[in-house]
Amino acid sequence: MALVTAPPSGSRDTPVPGSRLRRISPPMLLAGGLLAASVALHVRDPHHPGSWGYCPWLMLTGTYCPGCGGLRAVNDLTRGDFAGAASSNLLFVASLPAIAFFWLRSVHQRWTGVRRPLPMAVLVTLVAVALVLVVVFWVVRNLPAGSWLAP
Repeated sequence: MALVTAPPSGSRDTPVPGSRLRRISPPMLLAGGLLAASVALHVRDPHHPGSWGYCPWLMLTGTYCPGCGGLRAVNDLTRGDFAGAASSNLLFVASLPAIAFFWLRSVHQRWTGVRRPLPMAVLVTLVAVALVLVVVFWVVRNLPAGSWLAP
């Protein structure tokens, strides 16, 4: 059993209670679920129309949502086709390094048992930037000039 010591006074670090196995389980379960979904997308190719259903937003409006092409992008990534994945959904592929960084950060903090929360200003800024990027991507991919972003 790992001992969790109190952080130095004035530190924003907070100890996380529980065994290492209990702390590390959530991000490992997330990784296992994503791996299972990736295998399913590798086996059942979403490039075939209707193989995984249809995008409700596309069916209702005739425009692409920010997630359109995401399943095809995952399928392409499982085959090592990075250009094809970027062609299917550039926003998803471009966000993978950030997603990996925050997942690894969570794993590291849970492994060591010390939580280091992001300052609220940083968190709000990151969320705002992400939302702006998603909305801009959504709009631009549906414009004639941004048709190269369409899946």
